[in-house]
Amino acid sequence: MPELTRVFLDNGLKILLKEIHTSPLISSWVWYRVGSRDEPTGRTGISHWVEHMQFKGTPQFPATVLDKAIAREGGLWNAFTFIDWTTYFETMPASKIDLALRLEADRMTNSLFNPDEVESERTVIIAEREGSENEPLFQLAESMQHAAFRVHPYQHEVIGDMADLHTITRDDLYNHYRSYYIPNNAVLALAGDFDSAEMLERIAELFDSIPDGPLPPRLNRPEPERRGETRLTLEGPGETTYVQAAYPAPAASSPDFFPMAVLDSLLCGPSNLNMFGGGGISNKTSRIYHALVDTELAISIGGGSSATIDPFLYSFSLTVHPERDPNYALAALDAEIERIQTEPIAPAEVARAIKQARAMFAYGTENITNQAFWLGYAEMFADYNWFLTYLEKLADVTPEDVQRVAKQYLRPSRRIVGTYLPVGGEAVE
Repeated sequence: MPELTRVFLDNGLKILLKEIHTSPLISSWVWYRVGSRDEPTGRTGISHWVEHMQFKGTPQFPATVLDKAIAREGGLWNAFTFIDWTTYFETMPASKIDLALRLEADRMTNSLFNPDEVESERTVIIAEREGSENEPLFQLAESMQHAAFRVHPYQHEVIGDMADLHTITRDDLYNHYRSYYIPNNAVLALAGDFDSAEMLERIAELFDSIPDGPLPPRLNRPEPERRGETRLTLEGPGETTYVQAAYPAPAASSPDFFPMAVLDSLLCGPSNLNMFGGGGISNKTSRIYHALVDTELAISIGGGSSATIDPFLYSFSLTVHPERDPNYALAALDAEIERIQTEPIAPAEVARAIKQARAMFAYGTENITNQAFWLGYAEMFADYNWFLTYLEKLADVTPEDVQRVAKQYLRPSRRIVGTYLPVGGEAVE
């Protein structure tokens, strides 16, 4: 396995370097410990908006030249905001990676937040939010999230609430940027075709002079345990009925995360934690697929959870067959959950579920971009050792472990059930 270099600069920036000489590419990721969980009421969506503003230029790199500069050098770049983090990446030919490093060092501290650009981006993000509101699954997921988290800041969607998108100011955005975009709140991770000593020297030249700052506090409001099932129903345009059931899930750092991953593989087919896919494992051998799709109660099923700092949600999603009652689909789901909680689980079935989950994970970590992604991603909720030991921890899961977490986490008294009922093609007034 390639050797990993871990270094802190004097300003607190954590550097992770992994040499991979299989192709002349380098992928560079900058991760900031800020996401929608760090947004108080009145500022929801601000982290995502700041991410957008990072593409609007600095004095050194005006917005009009950024895309052309990356594309001209044969590179790929993007950014993502999640509930726990924000990240920016560039995958470039190895000889051109200096452009990415210079760009990220510059916009860590010199982004402009031009007032006209702020207003232009307000229009873009509001339109994005309006587009999402036309999607039944977004409406249902948002309602489920609000119901699941009454206290914890995981309660709102990353894009934010419409009321806040209309009122957040340029100064709000800039102050959020200056508070969280500091080197001691960031991780810089690179994987690819480079010499670590030379790369570290160049990184220090570019980033070491950026001043650190006081670490911003993260909102810490633990969610109290639910004391009864919550059900909600939405009505809206469309022709398709959806049912979702969401249960409390363990944080990624919990030992229970790994048997839950095997349970997910067994019930719904393995979830893909990789940013850029990989694996292509079908869910047609899963229990829920057999119980709902093969019997034509549902057209499709899905399930899974995310790797998060605090306990989040394990969710099932059912696209109900147009000729079936959604209550029958939910009853069939409940029967399968009860069966896995009460009946012996064959070791061969668990072994197959583990094999599928391991394959999904392993295939997706082969390319350079995903290798660099995992260097920083794991640091957001644990550390890189979590990634290195993931496969062996899955392999250690037993049928008894699977049944234990099914009983502990998939309890009806702790879940949220949501149903989207279509009312035809016209929107509901």
